[in-house]
This record gives sequence, structure tokens and C-alpha cells, in this order.
Amino acid sequence: MYKILVIEPLHQEALQLIESRNDVSYQLITDVSEENILAHIEDADALTIRVSTLSKKALQKGRKLKVVSRHGVGYDNIPLDECNRLGIPLALVGSVNSIAVSEQTIFLMMAAAKLGAIFNQGVKAGNFGIRSKYRPMELNGKKLLIVGFGKIGREVAKRAQAFGMDILVYDPYLKPDDGDLKVLPSLEEGLEIADVITLHLPLTPETKYLIGKKELAILKDKAILVNTSRGGIIDENALHQTLCEGKLHGVGLDVFEEEPVHPGNPILSHDRVIVSPHTSALTDDTLKAMGMMTVKNALNAIDGCLDPTLVVNPEVLST
Repeated sequence: MYKILVIEPLHQEALQLIESRNDVSYQLITDVSEENILAHIEDADALTIRVSTLSKKALQKGRKLKVVSRHGVGYDNIPLDECNRLGIPLALVGSVNSIAVSEQTIFLMMAAAKLGAIFNQGVKAGNFGIRSKYRPMELNGKKLLIVGFGKIGREVAKRAQAFGMDILVYDPYLKPDDGDLKVLPSLEEGLEIADVITLHLPLTPETKYLIGKKELAILKDKAILVNTSRGGIIDENALHQTLCEGKLHGVGLDVFEEEPVHPGNPILSHDRVIVSPHTSALTDDTLKAMGMMTVKNALNAIDGCLDPTLVVNPEVLST
């Protein structure tokens, strides 16, 4: 009997998929402390994990692991270097969350452009005259810089084009002549000319603080910055200072350097910042789809047919 260690709950239909197999069982743990994971990982053939941190020590104890199946597309909570050293594939859910995240990106972009948070609070407080104090922005004709042009970035581009935006792309893994895209040779070139910037890339040592003091200084005074990827890609201290200087028309954030975000985080004090609690992919449809794909990756690894296109480190599949 194979065992899947389910770290944090999955959608019920995803668990039912495991239950449909008479050769596989699962153990669900909600206490995600390292001590508890260590107590249950040794006999696991696969594990699924959402947002909790998986330590190197836990991976080392999981000697039978055929896969770490991540419920999402980010993997900064998984020690990839240790997965590589131990020959354990790290699988993601692919494109199943791309629609939900791209929609949230457009929502934050629109809310920042139209000063949604400011007007909402003002009218509810009885200040209808606030309409004379602030001026919202139109997106039609504006230049949108998409940093990271994977599945989510491409879905954002489709939706932004419907608003009449001019799409620019910076992604060092794309060729400059990639179809009809306006692929820029450097991030700085895009930051200088973009009216709106949206980030769609994983948090890695390479992308940590990709948007810092220097990059924020390059932006247009009335630019909009949106992040639905990972909080550590933006230096929040530098962003706070930039906002204090009166720069930027608006900011939309679904992610933060530290989550849950502390109520005292100075970013939250700025009225031109609209936020959500890392909920881009938490629609009913997407939670089900992510849960199903997470379990399918675990089962496929057990069956020896894991899809290499969903694996971050496919080179370990041949070891």
C-alpha cells in the first residue's frame, strides 16, 4: 500500500481521487510544524503541500519520496536544492490557476487606476465631495509592462489588450523576436516607459528584490505597480519610501514579504495602495482544479508516469 502524506487540507474531490485507489492511502496532517512532519514523512511515497515550509531535514527523512507535489506554481517554501540532491521531483499544478490569478491582477490594476479604495472609503464616510480631490486613470492607450511572461503573464496580456493597452514584455528567457510580442532587452528599459507594471515570476535568489530602490526611481511619477506573484520580489521598505515621496498613481498587492502581513506594515498606511490577502488563486473553481492536479501529480509519480512538463527539476527524473 502506497502512502501520500497530505500536508494541509485539499479540496474534498481531490481527496476522493486518492480514495478511489485501492492501492493508495493518505494521511492528512494540519499541524505543519517540522516536528510533526518529521513524525509522519518517513513512510510516505509522495507528499502534497500548500503554503507551509518543508525543511531539508524533512526531505532527508522522506527516503521513499517519489515526488513533492506543490499545490500551486510558486515553490519558495520548498528547498529545491535539496530536492535536486536527493533526486526528488518537485511538481507544480501548471496552468490551472492562471485564469484566477490573471483576473485578480486585472482587478488590482483597475482598482489602483480608478482609486477604488480611496473613493470607496470616502463615500462610505459620507464624503461624496472626494470626487473633486482625486483623478482616476484610464487604462486605454497606456503601456503595460508584464515582467515574467509565463502562463499567467500571457493571460494578463489577453485581458489587458481588451482594455486597449499596449503590451510590453520583459522576460530574460524569451527571445526578442518571440512572435508579435514587444520583448524588451532589459527591465530598466521597460520601467522607464511603462504606465503600469505587473509582476509574474517566482521568488528565487535571482528575483529577490527585483524591484528595489533603483528600479522604483526609474518609474514614471504616476505609474501603477501590481504584484500577484510573491512579496519578496518587491523591496517593501523601498516601496514605502517611494510612496512617501508622493510618487506612483497606485499600487495593487496580493502578496507581501511577510505573510500574514502585519497590521503595522507601513505599506498599509498609504491610501493609494489596494491590497488582498494572497487570494488570487483561491476561487472555488481554482481550488478544486489545483487540488485535483496536486493529487494527480502524486499518483502519477507513484505510477511512474509523472508529466515532466509539470516538474521544476525534470533532470532528476532520469536519475
